[in-house]
This record gives sequence, C-alpha cells and structure tokens, in this order.
Amino acid sequence: MPHETDSTTAASPPRVLVSLACFNEAGNIEQLITAIREHAPHAAILVIDDNSPDGTGVIADRMAAKLPHIYVMHRAGKLGLGTAILSAMQFAIDGGYDYFLNMDGDFSHPPRFIPSLLAGMERYDVMIGSRYVPGGGVEGDFNLKRQFMSTGINVYARLFLGLRTRDNSGSYRCYRVSKLAKIDLSRVKSRGYSFMEEILFWCRLVGCSFGETPILFENRRSGYSKINKMEAVKALQIIAELGVANALGRLRMKRAPII
Repeated sequence: MPHETDSTTAASPPRVLVSLACFNEAGNIEQLITAIREHAPHAAILVIDDNSPDGTGVIADRMAAKLPHIYVMHRAGKLGLGTAILSAMQFAIDGGYDYFLNMDGDFSHPPRFIPSLLAGMERYDVMIGSRYVPGGGVEGDFNLKRQFMSTGINVYARLFLGLRTRDNSGSYRCYRVSKLAKIDLSRVKSRGYSFMEEILFWCRLVGCSFGETPILFENRRSGYSKINKMEAVKALQIIAELGVANALGRLRMKRAPII
C-alpha cells in the first residue's frame, strides 16, 4: 500500500484517491477508469472487487499493471457496499491522501462532475454530488420504486440524524481524509446502502462542514442494479436506531488525537 507523506502546497495539488466498489462491472470498469483519468489525471484510483464472477477484478488488475496509481483490492465475496467504502476510507487514511472521492462503478455517476466536487473541497470537508439541488437531477429511467426509496431515506436521514443536506443517499461524494481519520470507523453499523446516511452522521459529529454540487444521475451503461427493497427497509431501520441512540446520548464520539 502506498504511503504519501508530502504536505499539500500551492505548487502541488491535493492527493486524491477515487474509490470504485464493484461487483460484476466488467462492462464498465475499463472505460470508467479511463474517463476518471480524463477528468482527474493526478488522482489515484482504488477498485474494490467482491470476487466478481464476470472478471471485473481481472480487468482491473490488467489496468493496474499498465497504468500508474491504479490499485485493486480483492475481497472474498459480496460483503456489502458499506464495508467496501470503509475499507477504501482506511486505505486513504493509511496512504496519507488529502481527499477521498467515492463513486459508483457503473457510470451512473458521470466522471465529468469530479472537478466540481474537488473544487468544493476548498470550502467544505464533505462535498456531495447532489441530485436534489438546483441544476441536479436524474436522467433516464428512474422508476417509482427507486424514487420512493431515495426520497424516503432522505427524509428519514434529515429527521433522525439531523442532516441538513438534501441528497443523503447518493454515494458520489468527496471527503477530507483528515476528518475521516477522526472517526472511529469500527463504530459504523451499516453494511449496505444505509452507510451513505450513517457516514454523514459521523462526519457531522466530528465537526465536518458540508457542501452540495449538482450532478445528473444517469442510468448504468452495462449490467444491472444491485439495490433491492430489503436494503431500503434495513436502511430506514438503522437510521432510526442511530437517531434514537444519539438523542439518548449513547453515541459520544471519542475523537482521535491530532497528530
């Protein structure tokens, strides 16, 4: 694992790690990595592959062998989106990166919005690629079930977790790594899609500032969606439990020391 220790100066851009959690994204991963490099040429890219039977990991390994600063994390199987992003966050912390940018591995998060997310990091600790601010939206087929799931989870997150951001369920985001390092990541309960809301809650507890920049969420170019109804129900349950525990004073954060 790389460890980059040089401090950011006016002459050197922030060290950025882009993470892609993947399962069966063989039809997307090569073109996506190429597109990310077009919009963020200095960023490192970490692919987390959950033993995809379609060969996603093999393709990622091939790209890592021929391109600099491409890393592949192979996992034994589908262990949950939340655990994949947690592993990537720890990778960013251990590697001394400045910014950690997460996006889906299916082109639903167009790489052309990466520069806007990075630009917002000059003012904020967390930048959210938002579908629900002016200029943002959803292109293509966003059916009633998916719309209900997204809207319902966002309402719950604002209600139970005290979040004021509008798009709390999307995963197209950039985080300041020094802030992530203050969070005890072992306390994160979510393993699936509720991770998106929960990590914002923990970021709020360590004093993060939040910004949103508009994005257009697009249909995946290849493969199929892994979201299901049970994931949404579990997300609502975890969000409610966190909100109640916080209201009762059970979630006091032991902040990591500043080094």
